[in-house]
Amino acid sequence: MLSTKELKLVSDRLSCVDALMSDDKYAEKVLKNGNVVNVITKEIYKADVAITGEYILMVGDCTSLIGKNTEVIDVEGKYITPGFIDAHMHFESAMLTATEFSRLSLPTGTTCLISDPHEIGNVLGKVGIKAMAEETATMPHHVYLRVPALTPDSPGLETAGENLTSKDIPEMLEYPTVTGIGETQGVTCMKFVYDNNYDVVRDTIASTVYARSIGKGVDGNAAEIFGKDLAAHIICGGTDVSCHETTSKAEAVEKLRYGVYVLMREGSTQNNMPECVRAITEERLDSRRAILATDDMLAEDIMTKGHMNDIIRRTIKQGVDPIEAIQMATINPATWLGLSEIGILAPGKYADIAVIDGKLEDMNVTKVFLKGQHIAENRELLINLPAYTYPDAVKHSVKRSHITPQDLMIASDTDKVKANCIGLIVLQNLSEKLEIELPVENGYVKSTEIDLLPIAVVGRHGQADIGRSFVKGFNLKEGAFAESVSHDTHNIIVVGTNYEDMAAAVNHVIDMQGGVAVVKDRKVIGELPLRIAGLMTDELSASELTQRMIELHNLVKKDLNCDIPAPFMHLAFLSLSTSPKWKITDKGVVDVENYCVIPSIEPIK
Repeated sequence: MLSTKELKLVSDRLSCVDALMSDDKYAEKVLKNGNVVNVITKEIYKADVAITGEYILMVGDCTSLIGKNTEVIDVEGKYITPGFIDAHMHFESAMLTATEFSRLSLPTGTTCLISDPHEIGNVLGKVGIKAMAEETATMPHHVYLRVPALTPDSPGLETAGENLTSKDIPEMLEYPTVTGIGETQGVTCMKFVYDNNYDVVRDTIASTVYARSIGKGVDGNAAEIFGKDLAAHIICGGTDVSCHETTSKAEAVEKLRYGVYVLMREGSTQNNMPECVRAITEERLDSRRAILATDDMLAEDIMTKGHMNDIIRRTIKQGVDPIEAIQMATINPATWLGLSEIGILAPGKYADIAVIDGKLEDMNVTKVFLKGQHIAENRELLINLPAYTYPDAVKHSVKRSHITPQDLMIASDTDKVKANCIGLIVLQNLSEKLEIELPVENGYVKSTEIDLLPIAVVGRHGQADIGRSFVKGFNLKEGAFAESVSHDTHNIIVVGTNYEDMAAAVNHVIDMQGGVAVVKDRKVIGELPLRIAGLMTDELSASELTQRMIELHNLVKKDLNCDIPAPFMHLAFLSLSTSPKWKITDKGVVDVENYCVIPSIEPIK
């Protein structure tokens, strides 16, 4: 007995066959005289694309499929490509719900999103992930989730709002739109996790084996590992794992040789594609397992530059053939993800189409079709997206009372100390480890360098813990800013030039039940409430959020004299305990490569 969904598919396919074979039935739409980008054969040729319902009828000379009621769309001189796929991203990083993110993304030709909800999972566990799954199930385009195998990613080194393990995987894999397990960060630093927390290895394997057994996929996360460590990481995930944390040509070469799908990341603050793509442009490796992904994108970047069309544009500028770059955001991810109905222009596939005006390498998307429907024109969305209201249960996640400036200071009973500090690397997730001699005044460690700033992570999941250190590289001259977005456990992270402003910023984030606060001279001069898990807003539209973030970025640049791009996103990644080398969590300074918390200071005798 066929299900309702299967019966609809039978009807849809019969309609397509009728349009092709009957003498009195025709296509509903024909895109006429375009330059078709064939990502299967890697060629461009003049052809039409005929559409009926949600599906492509044929690609070629479609004159005979044009009837008196057929809508003919002249695309003479324009390029026709499949809709683009972002193979790994997080809605939370844009601070937008899936619905509002899609308002920005769909008009750029990105018709498929693979989102990893481990951010909301770290804060709220299954409650948060299920809410996001229910929202994405209402979306008109292809939006899929890959759930976390583990939260927190580094047990013992950080505190999450909820702990998820292999016992939670069967339930989460049954949520709507969930196609597998997301980035397996728990086994990133393979050797040190193996030596120090063997249970994480065992539990990760249990989760991935179960996922594979029911036909679900698994993403990897293999930052800066080679040889035996990389081989062990791949085995933990099973076959066809991915890695979006590859930052060097050498890594990309070894991973591609192992069959890893290398997701060449090009986001708002992580620009790794130019280095990764050298494995193809210089070493001439096959690009079938090379995929483009953003991981973390700011809403303002999508609005002003584009989404996957912009990432393809950047890739072409690195010397990649334009069709090959488009393959990396269409057929390559579709093949890896098992999405057989998208990623190419061919009969029976969903009519997800981007129309590009001008030079192909400029990737100027002027029309977008989704399942045959014309949904965007000149970057304007033509359809209404369904409204989804997040439950009130996800909007009370900050469980912390106010702090004092002294709570953020590092005490010492010696005259001077060696401070274990963090070095920010602009446009990277990676960080440096710095050992700097500092004086002690009135019982507290004091920075003597202009660009060595206090940084702290304040527990917000009911724990009293506060991690304290110093960071170099922000070039902040005044004030402070704090946020409840700090990867991946999302406690409250703060950086500043003085402890009074830092405490004021943290306390305002607490009062807002999550968000971003900018403080100068003890006064809040900028804010952005993020009440959904302290990560996202449903109070602002995509355009309103974008404008607010532009204002906050300008505020930090002009009023606090901080000149690094995307300062809030850079700050958020300084607590990512799986990304080398030193990070900071609510437990303190984390030596990622050795899987341990180290003292913030050590006395100098």
